[in-house]
Amino acid sequence: MTVTELTVIDPAIPGVQQPATSTGTRWTRLWRPEGQPAWARPALVLLLVGTAVLYLWDLSASGWANSFYSAAAQAGSASWKAFFYGSSDAGNSITVDKTPASLWVMALSVRIFGLSSWSILAPQALEGVAAVGVLYATVRRWYGNAAGLLAGLTMALTPVAVLMFRFNNPDALLVLLLVAGAYATVRAVEVASARWLVVAGALVGFGFLTKMLQAFLVVPAFALTYLIAAPTSLRRRLGHVLLSGSAMIAALGWWVAIVQLVPTSWRPYIGGSQSNSILELAFGYNGLGRLTGDEVGSVGGGQGGSNGATGRWGVTGLTRLFDTENGGQISWLLPAALILTVAGLVFAGRAARTDRTRAGFLIWGAWLAVTMLTFSLMAGIFHPYYSVALAPAVGGLVGMGVTDLWRRHSRSAMLTLAATVGVTALWSARLLGRTETWLPWLSKLILLAGVGAAAVLVVTQVRRSSALSRVASAGVLALGVGAGLVGPTAYAVATAASAHTGSIPSAGPAVLTAGGRGGFGGGNGGPSARGGLPGGTGQGGFPGGTAQGGFPGGTGQGGFPGGGSFPSGGGVPSGQTGRTGGGQPSGGGGLLNATTPGSDVVAALKADASSYTWVAAAVGSNNAAGYQLATGEAVMPIGGFNGSDPSPTLEQFQQYVAQKRIHYFIGGSGFDANGGSRSAQEIAQWVAQNFTATTIGGATMYDLTS
Repeated sequence: MTVTELTVIDPAIPGVQQPATSTGTRWTRLWRPEGQPAWARPALVLLLVGTAVLYLWDLSASGWANSFYSAAAQAGSASWKAFFYGSSDAGNSITVDKTPASLWVMALSVRIFGLSSWSILAPQALEGVAAVGVLYATVRRWYGNAAGLLAGLTMALTPVAVLMFRFNNPDALLVLLLVAGAYATVRAVEVASARWLVVAGALVGFGFLTKMLQAFLVVPAFALTYLIAAPTSLRRRLGHVLLSGSAMIAALGWWVAIVQLVPTSWRPYIGGSQSNSILELAFGYNGLGRLTGDEVGSVGGGQGGSNGATGRWGVTGLTRLFDTENGGQISWLLPAALILTVAGLVFAGRAARTDRTRAGFLIWGAWLAVTMLTFSLMAGIFHPYYSVALAPAVGGLVGMGVTDLWRRHSRSAMLTLAATVGVTALWSARLLGRTETWLPWLSKLILLAGVGAAAVLVVTQVRRSSALSRVASAGVLALGVGAGLVGPTAYAVATAASAHTGSIPSAGPAVLTAGGRGGFGGGNGGPSARGGLPGGTGQGGFPGGTAQGGFPGGTGQGGFPGGGSFPSGGGVPSGQTGRTGGGQPSGGGGLLNATTPGSDVVAALKADASSYTWVAAAVGSNNAAGYQLATGEAVMPIGGFNGSDPSPTLEQFQQYVAQKRIHYFIGGSGFDANGGSRSAQEIAQWVAQNFTATTIGGATMYDLTS
C-alpha cells in the first residue's frame, strides 16, 4: 500500500478492507460527513449559496449606503491611525460614534480592493452568509440537520436581516460575533469546557468593540444556560462563568484602555461624547441613555412615548416590535418563536439538569426575551433595523421548536404545531394587510395554505380514527411551515431589489399608515413615509417637520431650522440659499445622508490637496462624508454626526485656519440637538464674519486660505 492510500471499511462488504485514496476519502467525507444523511450537505450548500445570491445581488445599487460609515472606512484605508480609532476622516479630527471593529473589516477591504460600493458592502453580505452558516452549525449539533437548515433559512429570509447584511452599519458584524458566541457556548455546555466558554466571552467582547453595550444583551442567555446545564459541579460552573467574563473584559478592555490613556492631543476626538471620553460614549449616549432617553447631543432629543403617548422614537411597550413601524421588519415569526419557546421548555419537563433539549431553548429563548424587552421598553433612540439582533434567536427557536415537537409526535405536540402554524399564517396576513396595494393576493394564499394545514393537523389529532400517516402529516406540516415563510420571503426579495441609503434604512415595501398614506410608520408616532424619523408629518419628516425632508422648523424640501439657520438663532454664513434651505447644493445631504457634490466642487477641493490636512470642513458628518467620498481626501466633520459635539472648538478651528491646514469651509446646516455643544454654530458665525462666500457648483464655499 502506498503512502497515498489508507485502509477503510467498505460499507457494502462488511468485514472486508479495501484501499481508497486519501483524496477521494476526504472529498467523500466533506460531501457526506459520517452519520449525516445524504441530503444534508447538498441542502446546506444550497442554503449558503442561495443566501449569498440574495445578499450580494445588485449590491452596488445602494451606492455608499450609510455614507457616515463609508467615509470612515475610506479614512481607515488611508490612515492607520484613523483605522485604529475609527476616525471619520484621515486627518483624525473626530471618530464615528461607535467602536470601530466593523470599520476595520471595511477599511481592510478598501485597502485591498480600492474604494467602491462593493468593497464596502460585500464584507457585510459575507458576514451574513457566515452568520447563517454558524447558526446552522449551532442548532444542528443538538437538534439535527433539518432543525439547522430551518433555523438558517428562517434567519436568512428575515427582512431586516436581508436589509442589514446588504448595508454597512455595525449590526452585520455584531450579529455574526454573537451567533459565533452562541456556538461556543453550546460547545462549552456539552463537556463543561472552560476553554469554549472563554471563547464565547471573547466574542462578546469583540461585539462590544463593534456596537458597544448592545453586545451584552446575550450575556444573560449564555451565562444562565451554562450555569444550569453544564455537566460539572456548581463551583466549577461559577468559576468558568467568571473566567469567561474576564475574557470578555480583556477582549474589549485593551482598546478602551488605549483610547482612555492616550493623551487627547495625540488622538481624534471621541464622536458622540461631550467630554472626549469613550466611557461616556459607551455608558451615556450609546448606553444607559438609550434606555432612559437622556442622550445629550442626540438629534431632536425627546424620549419614546409610554402608555399610548407618542415620543420621538415611537411608543414604547410590549407591542412595539409588532407595530406598523417595526412589524414587517422582524415580527413575521416572532409569535411562532414565543410559542415554541414555551412549548419546548414545558415538554422538556423534569428532564435532567444537563438535558440539551432544554439547554437549547434556554440559550435562544433568553436571547429573544432579553433583547425583545430591551428594544420594546427603551425610551431613547430606537431604529427598526436594531431588530436584526433578534433574527438568530427567532431562526434558532423555529428550527428547534418545529423539529422537537415533530419528533415527539404526541397529540399535545402536534396540536401545538398546528396552533403555531395557524397563528403564523394569521399574523402574516395581518402584516401583508398593511401593504394593501402590494401583492394583494399573497395574504389569501398564505391563509389558505397555513390555516388549512393547521386545520388538517387539528382534525387528525382530535379524531384519531382519521389520523394521517406520518408521511402525510409531514407533508401537511411542510405546507404550513412553507406558508409561514412566504411573507418574509416576499419582503426579503423586495428588500434585496431596492436600493437603501442614509442612516435609517428599512426593509420591505412601504406600508400604510393610519391616515392611509404610504409610509414606514403610522398611527403610533412612526414616520409617515420611508426614511423619516418618528413624529414627522411629511415624507422623510423629522420631529416637527412640516415638509418633505423637513427638519424641525423647516419650511421647504430638505429644510433645516429656520430655513437655513442653526437652532437657537445661530446663523449660518450668508448666502445660504437653494433647494435644501441650508445651503446644500441640489442633491445635497444633511443629517441622514451625504452630499453629492458636482464636478466643479470636486475639482476645487482636489486642487493642491496635498498641501492641507483637510481639503474642507463642513458641519455634520454626513455633510462632510459626501465630499470626502467624492474626492478621496480628508474633510473635517465639524460637530460629528449631529453637529453637536465640541469638536473642534472655535479656538482650535481658528488655529487650524491660521496654520493653513484647512482649505475650504463648506456652508452647511445645524441640527436640532438635545443640548450638546454650540461650537459648530460659533465656527460658522466666525467664518461668515471673516471670509467671503463663493458659490461653486451650487455649493457655498469659503476659501480659508485667502
